Amino acid sequence: MVDGQTLPWILSEILQATGGELVCGDQMQGFENIGIDSRGISPRDMFVAIVGDVHDGHMFANDVVQQGVGGLIVNREKITDLPIAEWQAQQIACVAVADTTRALGDLAAFHRSRTDVPVAAITGSNGKTTTRQMTAQVVAQKYNTLATISNYNNQIGVPLTLLRLTREYEQAVVELGTNSPGEIARLAQICAPDIGVITNIGPAHLEGLGSLDGVMREKEQLIKHLKAGGKAVLNADDRRVYQMARRTDKDVLLFGLSKNAGIRASAVTEKTSGISFSLHLPNERLTVDLSVPGHFMVLNALAAAAVGNLLKVPAQEIKAGLEAFQPAWGRMDIFQTENGIHIIDDTYNANPESMKAAITTLRTLRRNSRSLFVAGDMLELGAQAEALHKQVGAWAAAANIDKLLINGEFANAVVAGAINAKMKHADIFTGTRDELLDTLKQTLKPGDWVLIKGSRGARMDTVVKGLKSWAGVNPED
Repeated sequence: MVDGQTLPWILSEILQATGGELVCGDQMQGFENIGIDSRGISPRDMFVAIVGDVHDGHMFANDVVQQGVGGLIVNREKITDLPIAEWQAQQIACVAVADTTRALGDLAAFHRSRTDVPVAAITGSNGKTTTRQMTAQVVAQKYNTLATISNYNNQIGVPLTLLRLTREYEQAVVELGTNSPGEIARLAQICAPDIGVITNIGPAHLEGLGSLDGVMREKEQLIKHLKAGGKAVLNADDRRVYQMARRTDKDVLLFGLSKNAGIRASAVTEKTSGISFSLHLPNERLTVDLSVPGHFMVLNALAAAAVGNLLKVPAQEIKAGLEAFQPAWGRMDIFQTENGIHIIDDTYNANPESMKAAITTLRTLRRNSRSLFVAGDMLELGAQAEALHKQVGAWAAAANIDKLLINGEFANAVVAGAINAKMKHADIFTGTRDELLDTLKQTLKPGDWVLIKGSRGARMDTVVKGLKSWAGVNPED
């Protein structure tokens, strides 16, 4: 049932949004929502048959029709494989398009324009997910806010987020990800941001983007595709992002530790339980106590505060939103075992800059205790992968990490970097994830701090789960 807040669709609007061809059906046929999951589709929804890396939605077209769905959007090249005559007899609507993934984005762009809810979009090499979560917490202090869930930051996830917009929402906060040229431009076209945030530029997704300058050009597309009158929120402490501020003709609000930042921090103090700092807003200064560790978290918080400031969220509510933030699983999530071992789960993802930041945080938190670093591969680094993994080893050695345990294709490169930086062979171990886990069980002592990190595809989260099981910690905690 349409609840009065949901904006329903009619087939003529779907044709208008996608530029698709009506294969069969009545242009005045109505639908409540757009869906892509055959397992959870409602009979009143329009099903979009997405072709993914694993599944092809066209394989489930008959299933959704049998479930009562009255309309489908399919790839034009798949028409001959589908029972169009049967659908026509059943009064099923079918729209053919060149690319169903692009059509999904076109539908989201159409829907975003008709709801006219202001959108803040966030991208960057590091910290974009945390910044998006913090920003949503801040903005939600004043407005009914729709935000990206999970890792819905690509050409399927962003449209699915925007298609959730209803009349009840007053603001939206979305995250934009990329691993190849042109993706940010497309996502920005879809969400038409009123505010665009760039956290930083670092060596992430180099396999697709080529170089740091390639990363910069890709991320900068967000600023170039802001709506007329849109505002850019940019990191004053990042050289490449600051260059964007000097190039754009859009209004810019800078954040950072730099004196020229309009939203800045001072008196940063790291603690075992988190980090505190003085937040400088244009007309006010107040203390913020984050419940997550890591100096880099301050910049994420400043970006969120900058968006809040632009949206006229009161200073005390900005503070409340930041202090309410809790990390998602695998992002600097710290837990302590009964015998006093501290485990830092940062396994959600990894690239060189986030590796360096995590190692720095471990060095700070461990104080005088022993520290262990369990590292998996960083993925999608292309030709620079070996050199960048060597840097990880060097950073671990420079941070005086006591034990380094490594898994993955580039384990030997990490070892070489650590050895070159004077780490002892006896303090380095390589092996499978199971072997690393067994070694940890034999090595860890009360008071130790252990950091576990790697790209999502490296599956270092299995080591965390194994440690939790061994330590008697609930895997869901």
